[in-house]
This record gives sequence, C-alpha cells and structure tokens, in this order.
Amino acid sequence: MTPVTYSVTDGIAVITVDNPPVNALGHAVRAGLSEAIATFTADADAQIAVLRGGGKLFLGGADISEFGKPLQEPGLPTVVNEIEACPKPVVAAIHGVALGGGLEVALGCHYRLAMPGTKLGLPETTLGILPGAGGTQRAPRLVGLDAAAEMITGAKPVTAEKAVEIGLVDRLGDGGDVAAAGRAYAGDLLAEGAGPRPTRDIPAPEGTLAQKRAEAEWKFKGQVAQVTALDAIAAGLDRPFDEGLAEERRLFQTLIETPQRAGLIHAFFSERAVTKLPELKGVSPRNLSHVGVIGGGTMGAGIATSALLAGLVVTLVERDEAAAGKARETIGRNLDAAVKRGKLTDERRQTSLASLATVTGYDALAEADLAIEAVFEDMEVKKGVFARLDAAMKPGAVLATNTSYLDINEIARATSRPADVIGLHFFSPAHIMKLLEIVVADDTAPEVTATAFALAKRLGKTPVRAGVCDGFIGNRILSHYRAAADHMVLDGASPYDVDRALVAFGFAMGPYQVSDLAGLDIGYATRERKAATAHPRDRSPTFADALYHAGRLGQKTGKGYYDYSEDRRGAQDPEVLDLVAEARAGSQRRFTPEEIQRRYMAAMVNEAAQVVDEGIARRPLDVDVVFLHGYGFPRHLGGPMHWADAQGHDRILADITEFAKTDDHFWQPAPLLQRLLAEGRSFADLNATRKD
Repeated sequence: MTPVTYSVTDGIAVITVDNPPVNALGHAVRAGLSEAIATFTADADAQIAVLRGGGKLFLGGADISEFGKPLQEPGLPTVVNEIEACPKPVVAAIHGVALGGGLEVALGCHYRLAMPGTKLGLPETTLGILPGAGGTQRAPRLVGLDAAAEMITGAKPVTAEKAVEIGLVDRLGDGGDVAAAGRAYAGDLLAEGAGPRPTRDIPAPEGTLAQKRAEAEWKFKGQVAQVTALDAIAAGLDRPFDEGLAEERRLFQTLIETPQRAGLIHAFFSERAVTKLPELKGVSPRNLSHVGVIGGGTMGAGIATSALLAGLVVTLVERDEAAAGKARETIGRNLDAAVKRGKLTDERRQTSLASLATVTGYDALAEADLAIEAVFEDMEVKKGVFARLDAAMKPGAVLATNTSYLDINEIARATSRPADVIGLHFFSPAHIMKLLEIVVADDTAPEVTATAFALAKRLGKTPVRAGVCDGFIGNRILSHYRAAADHMVLDGASPYDVDRALVAFGFAMGPYQVSDLAGLDIGYATRERKAATAHPRDRSPTFADALYHAGRLGQKTGKGYYDYSEDRRGAQDPEVLDLVAEARAGSQRRFTPEEIQRRYMAAMVNEAAQVVDEGIARRPLDVDVVFLHGYGFPRHLGGPMHWADAQGHDRILADITEFAKTDDHFWQPAPLLQRLLAEGRSFADLNATRKD
C-alpha cells in the first residue's frame, strides 16, 4: 500500500501521508509526495491542495536510519522545492507535531494551518546536523532572524499559538478534525482568489548573527552543529535564494560526515533501545497509582515531587511529625520552583499538594501499590525498613530501594517476598535528573521489572536495567575512573589540573567540582564502607579525608576543593594544595591535559567493559545512556563505549599497558576489551548482537 494518497472533491485535492508510526519521510514517502504534486499540477479538476498527515501527526521528519547512506532520489530538498514551485496553491494542514523535515515540508507549502496542541520545530542540531531541506533559508524569511536562529540552535519546538504569533503558521485551527480544518481553510483561500505564495519570494531579513554565534559558541561548547547552522542561515542573507540553498546543503553534508553526528545519532537510538528487553516482552506491569516514599530528605522529597508531578498519589513516611512537616515544606518548594520554570501551573501545584500525605506510620502504606525507600545508606537501617514494609503493605505491592551501592539481594532477604523487591536508583535532584537505574535482583519477578519501567515512563525518566553489584553500572564505573583521577593527584597533578583537562574534554564539570556539588561527606562515607575490603595495594586519597575532617564538605559549607566564599563558581584555594602536598609520597611529576584525559577515559572504558562482561549492563549502549544522563558525559561523543569504538580499542589497550608499568594492580586490561580487539569487533557489534 502506498504511503501517500491523492483525492479530489469540489476542486480541493487532499494529499495524505500515512506512514506509521510517525510518518517519517523515507524514500517511499518522498517519492509519493513528488508524484502527488505532479498529479495535482496536471489535474484540471483540482484548484488547491491540502497536504496532511494520517494518524496522530503531520510529518515526523527525516528517516534517521538513512543518514550516512547513499541518498535515494528524490531527496527531501527536491521534494520541498517541487511543492514550493507548484503553480497552484498548496496548504499544509498540521496536527500533532511537525518537526525537522516535516516542518521543512510545511515551509515549502504556500499556506500553513496548525491545530491547537501542535508542536512545530527544527531540532536537527540535537542530532549533530542542521535543517538541510531549506529550513535555514525559509524560516528566517517567515519569522525573522532572531526567532529562526533560536528555533534552529535551541532546537525547542513552539506551540501552534506561538507559531501563529511569530508568522510561522498563518491560521490556528478551531479544534476538531484536521482534514476538515484544512479543507475549510483551502475553501476560504479559493474564495479569496489566493494563488501560490512561495516562501522563497519573501525578502531575506536584515541583520547580523554575530551575537547569536557568540552565544552558541559559549552555550554549545565543543559542538559544531549549532554554529554551522548559523553559518547556513547567514549564507541566505546576502545572496540569491538558490545559492543559499546550495550552501545549506554543502554545510549539511559536512556535518553528516562528522564524528559528532555519529555520536548524537548513537545517543538518540540508544535512548530508545534501553527499554527493549527480552524479559519485558509480553509481561504486563502491575497497577500503579499510589506510591509510598520512606524518608523525606533531599532524595526522598525529590522522588515524592517527581511522583506528584506525574499525577500519582504519594504517601511519605518520616520518623516523627517534625521531619514529616519539613519534608512537606521541601516538596512544596520543589513544586514552587517548577511553577517558576513554567513546568507547572498554580492549579496543578495545588492538586499535587492535595495528593500528598506526610505521615509517621507505615500503616498508611497499606493500600500503596509501590514503596520507594530513600533512607540513610546503611544496610541494617534499610533491612529494618524493608521488614516493616513487608509487614505493612498489601500482597503484590512492589518494594523498591533507592540505594546507590548496597546489595539488593541482601535487602530482599529481609522480606518474605523477595520477588517483589527491586532497586530504583534515582539521581539527585530526583525530580529533575532523568536517569533511573532499575536494578534487578536475583529473585525479582518479571512483572515487577515491568512495573519499574512503567513507573519510569510515567515519571519522564530514562530507565536503564542494571544488575546487582557494588555501585551497579554508574557508581561502580565512577569509583574506578575517580580513583584514576585521585592517583594522578597523588602523583603530582593538582585537582584543578584534572578539572580543567576534563572540562576541556567536554564534561560540564571536573570530578572535584562534582565532589563539591554532591558533598565530600558522600565520598568519605563510601571510602569508610569499603575500607574493610580494600586490597593492600589500593591507593587511598588521604587528601580527600583531610578535607572532610577539616569540615570542607563542598558547596554546602562554602569550602571543599574550591572556595565558594566570594565566587559561587568556586575559586582555587592554596590550603587545598597544602593538604594535597601533605598526602603525597615519593617522586612527583607533571601531567599534561592530554594524559589526564587519556588516563581518566581509559579507566572509565576499562571498568565499563568489565561491567558489560559480567552482565551488570546488558549492552554497551546501556553504559552510554547511564553516563549521558547521569554523569554529564558529553552527548556529542555518544557515551564512553561509543567514544572507545571511535578511538580504537588498540589505542586504549596500549594506554592501559603503558600505565600498568608503574601500577599493574590498578591497570589490568578488561578481558572483554582484549577479546574484541583480537576478534576485530567493537562495542557497537555487541549492541547489534544483543538486541533481544
């Protein structure tokens, strides 16, 4: 069945694209559109055409799976140009979404109508490319230079109402059926005697993009797509339209060939693949409407806020009335902040607070569908909480722990129903951070895992399945590459050297800046917990302990690795360098920024390979998604495993071998890395073979 159909009634042709699920502009759709426009042009019975999408949306953009492959004609730029050149008027009737190539098709039409609730945007820069079918040339002519630059570099969609306001769309539909609204608009245009109105004939706006370019270079540091897109817009300001189109296409092709495009596309597909697990096939989640939260500290309050924002009923349990009241105040402030950010209306805020109960007894959880424990990171404390949950909650309720490191199998054994126990590792602040590690214990029932993934979807989180080990996926790998950073500091690098080098690599913050943000007491508690099982050859960052004992806990005390007393961003502090110097032993040396980056990344990739090999992460892409959403890994690099493939496993193993000459205890090559190199395979190959 053809994805594009053509029909005519009363002089109005209707061209419908029906290519489920998102009406992607693959080759068959492009060919069908080209043929339909040719048919309309030659059809004496048709005076005007309405182009619409079947199903829930207009057109969902280009088929990303075609990127990097030889283009099959007609290409999207050709199709858009054909629509615009049509000698009879063409109306785009838009509903649902019109993003990327879908909006570019609409820009090639002569008139545009959008239904209420529609989202319109040009998000290509998030994939490392730019609008390559005329978007950088037509959008500025319709909405002006600043609005077009913001749409294209910011990549955020606008509402139908906003689109009408800025001139992107001509008419707002009055609700109801998009086909009827499109036909009505076409009828009005016929009555007015309206003819074709090519966007290309509108004069290019005047102005300069110098300020926007400077802003993009700062905001999207290290990324090339945003600045290149601005160059494409600028190309159309002082030259004929067709020359602007040609330059847009040239720049588009340069971006297609960049490693950043490959990294961003990998991130895009990986985020969709993490929920595709064989254990979830055919498994239905349990009912989920009432959530309990145990503990109302920063994490517990954040989890409760996230659940309230998702429309769930929440009961939060604290140890006494004072703590319960404080938790409610914290949640209220979180909701207030969401209102200020425009994420929540005042009415929704009141509704959310009405759905919250803060109590001191576990009996209030008797009818809850799921409880999430978020108390102090201590095994005995958590086992006590789970014993009480086991006694209080109804059969079939899910019992979840938010532990960051502890053995969930041991926690589950504190209950009479280990099949109902699962780990839900939120990242702080829990109502903002997108990552949710779903830690599946040995006895966790499949429907409990399915319930956890359903919860993540409802909360708007990016879920990744993890197995049980100390730290699961993210924190286990973190402990290893953070140790590599500490070793460099012990051997001569300053914490500030390390942070600068890793910010230059692409991280928003270096590891010591992150420690200050999280609190140095967190790291100290982790080291204390692990001290009993430490290997005699493990190297301890005693300078970090010295900072803790000096009361320098990071931003919350005004001093940590950095001094925040006069600068909120933190200033270097000679006192820290003195404490570091006292912790050092033996000869010292300098580390170049490149070596800091190589050691940090080699440690990260090596431990990640171990995590995949042990099945803690099912696939390398799971590691990538964890680090993109929970640990600030530069998105344009695709994640540590994608980055490792791009660098070459031979190079990474050569680095590990070199580093092992001075520390063969810490630097031990992961067997998986060695096997992949010997077999000529990559982490991407593992992703492909572990789809199901």
